[in-house]
Amino acid sequence: MQKTLVLLKPDALQRNFLGEVISRFERKGLKIIGMKMMKLDDKTLEEHYQQHKGKSFFQDLVNFMKDSPVVAIVLQGAEAVKAVRFLCGSTVGREADAGTIRGDFSMSQQYNIVHASDSLENAQKEIQRFFDKSELFHYEKYDQSNVYTAEEMEN
Repeated sequence: MQKTLVLLKPDALQRNFLGEVISRFERKGLKIIGMKMMKLDDKTLEEHYQQHKGKSFFQDLVNFMKDSPVVAIVLQGAEAVKAVRFLCGSTVGREADAGTIRGDFSMSQQYNIVHASDSLENAQKEIQRFFDKSELFHYEKYDQSNVYTAEEMEN
């Protein structure tokens, strides 16, 4: 089963969407194996958003992400990266499909409620950036036989 990282951004916290967003991941059948609230610092944000460093909006993005705590979550499931990105919707909230997290709760590109890893490779790096191994839990989830076939659970 794949693992992926989600950050519930400061706007999710400020607009009281934490429970609703987490509930959508759970209802889909994704397993939460790590979750914590944290305040991000410049070093972490520069590493996390290195692809945007030097762009005109970079400092605004960093300031926004430091404005309030974020909730970092590691989700596990079959094709978790793809499933989570599908649930989140397009990066620009006003362009995201209705029924997606961003489509239902966002109009902005920056204030778009969630960050979700965009590839399995990035998910692995991002999970290591935000979580120690001791903060990730391995446990049996009793409903998994109603979420996946036996064959899917083996992958």
